[in-house]
This record gives sequence, C-alpha cells and structure tokens, in this order.
Amino acid sequence: MITWLNQLADVVEEHLDDELDVARLAAALGTSEYHLRRMFSSLAGMPLSEYVRRRRMTVAAADVVSGAGDLLGIAVRHGYGSAEAFGRAFRSVHGVSPGQARRDGGPLRTQPQLRFRLTVEGAVPVDVRLTTRPAFRLVGHAARVPLVHEGVNPAVQQHVASIAPEEHQRLKDLSGTEPHGLLAVSDDLDPDRREGTGLTYLHGVAVTDTAAVPDDLDVLDVAPGTWAVFRVSGPYPDALQTLWAATATEWFPSNPWRLRPGPEVVAVLDRADDLSTATVELWLPVEPG
Repeated sequence: MITWLNQLADVVEEHLDDELDVARLAAALGTSEYHLRRMFSSLAGMPLSEYVRRRRMTVAAADVVSGAGDLLGIAVRHGYGSAEAFGRAFRSVHGVSPGQARRDGGPLRTQPQLRFRLTVEGAVPVDVRLTTRPAFRLVGHAARVPLVHEGVNPAVQQHVASIAPEEHQRLKDLSGTEPHGLLAVSDDLDPDRREGTGLTYLHGVAVTDTAAVPDDLDVLDVAPGTWAVFRVSGPYPDALQTLWAATATEWFPSNPWRLRPGPEVVAVLDRADDLSTATVELWLPVEPG
C-alpha cells in the first residue's frame, strides 16, 4: 500500500495542470478508488483533493512571483478557466491574492511533495476479527451531519439527544442480528473524508433483511460481505478516533484486505454513565485486497 500511495503522489505531480484520473490509477494498481482515497486521507492527514490543490498552488506561486507571464495565462496553464477561479484557489492556500503575491513576493505557503514511508510500530496488538455477514438492515433515526475528525461531533450529539429516552429502549428491543445493541452508523461519506463535509448518521440497530420495520424508522440496506471488526476500550470518542487512524497506519498496510463501500458502524458494548469511557467495536466493510 505504501508503494501505491507513492505512485499516486508521483501521478499527482504529472497531472498538476490537468484532471487526475484516480479511478484509472487505482485500477492499474489493483485496488479501488474508494480504498485509495481513504488510505491517502488517513495517512496524509488531508484529503487527496486538498493535497492536489495545495501542490498546484505551490507550483503556480513560483510562476506568479517570478513574473512568468500575465495572471490569466498562469491560471490557464495551471488548469483554471478564469483568473477569478485561479485567484480564489490561490488565496485559499496562500492567504493573499496572486496580485499581492507578485507585488510583495509573499507570504507563500509551500506544500512539499509527499513521500510515504513505512514506520514499524505494532507494539500494541490490534484486537480484530473478520466476519462474513449476509444482507441485513440498519434501522433507526437518521440525520445529515458534518464530518468531525476529532472530539465530540455537536450535530451528532444534538441528534441523539433529541431522541426520547423510551425510543432508545424500543430500538434495543428491535435489535435482531450482529452488530448487536445500539449502533452509531456513518454512511454516504465524502470519498476524501474532508472535515465538514456531510454524511448520513443513523442512531439505531441491526435487523435481518426480512424483519418487519416500523414505518416511522429510517432504513439503510446493507449488502452481504465481509467485515473487519476492531475492538477498543478507553476515553470516548478519542479512543475510537485513534483506533480508526490505527486501522489505516497499522492494520491495512500489513493485511491483504481493503475497504469497500458501505456504512461504518460503531457498536457500544459497555460505557460509563456519562459516556466518558467506553468499550466499542468498529465495523468496517472490507474485501480481499
């Protein structure tokens, strides 16, 4: 996987002035675009789209400051259809307009080309099991919320708090298959997992695909397939967010599996009364890599 990501970084450099075909590259590498984007964002600490934008503006800044042509010509040369669009992208990275950068010589924020290297860690074993599940359904109360990488997600917290206490028990009573118990489900995430982008969050339970579901509940149909189930205990949600990062940095690089499209499911197995600490399982849909 490290080799794939370095090849992806090389291809980005080759296509800074035109469209990057990630799907084609992923197919050539024998993996999926879905998995490649997720692993890149997890290991690079930024979405692939953001990295491409920063690299383009880093290279473009050299042309702007050196006076290599008019600004419209530079914009077109770097894949932008207008000076206005180029100016917006330039300002979002450097904090100043191209005209200001040309006049003052900066300030400029440089994004070096990324190189991925394997760091051997693994001192703490990852508690994981693989399970193949038939089709099932996730049912409960869904809402669109923004993606938050660290700490408590206020929109999720507000959504769960709006559900009546007796409704949690009704959902528990409906639970009929693995993953058992009340679940936190994230689905329809941005491919690059950009902070602030929308996702569908469902507070609910898993039932078989033939179970009767009350009409007032939202339903997510889940296709049959294999799941990697990771377990962790500790401060919540910090331990869970650290675990998700560890799956990308430690587990996927050393195992012949890759992510496949599907919901990410968190099952809370045990928790403190105030949910400050918890034992949870993270269910990730996977396929042979």
